[in-house]
Amino acid sequence: MELRRKLHAKGTRSAKPRLKHRSREEQRQAVNINHITSKTIVTIAERTGRGIALEDLTGIRDWVRLRKGQRAQLHSWSFRQLGAFLEYKSRRAGVPLVYVDPAHTSQQRSECRHIDRMNCVDQATFARRACRFLAHADDNASHNIARKGETVWTAGRESRIPATP
Repeated sequence: MELRRKLHAKGTRSAKPRLKHRSREEQRQAVNINHITSKTIVTIAERTGRGIALEDLTGIRDWVRLRKGQRAQLHSWSFRQLGAFLEYKSRRAGVPLVYVDPAHTSQQRSECRHIDRMNCVDQATFARRACRFLAHADDNASHNIARKGETVWTAGRESRIPATP
């Protein structure tokens, strides 16, 4: 990131090809990380006999409001690519994959299902004072997504992934 910033500030003719090369290198690294992550997730789901539930984040860039410093991080996050890798790898392995509604997954307590914006103390901490519950926010949200995924699956809705020909 620092090297890219320096090259961009320099603005010389020789800096531009270096910037392009650096960009392609970072892209390849991101694709590789997404392949490794998706393979690990599908392998664990296959080994444990479980399915995969993902939040349907279609249009997240349109409905999320962020500060200026956080926008670049969101727009460079390749969650769609990771989802696509998970789709084809889960289809190939025969692992069920469903998409769930992302509404309130981070504001809802996974046990009693109480929803309140005040439950999110900060980015990493989830706390419900009424029942003295304290957990990592991502852990609590993952339980909510799993429950929603199970509900979608048992309701008879099929995965959005087309069947293997």
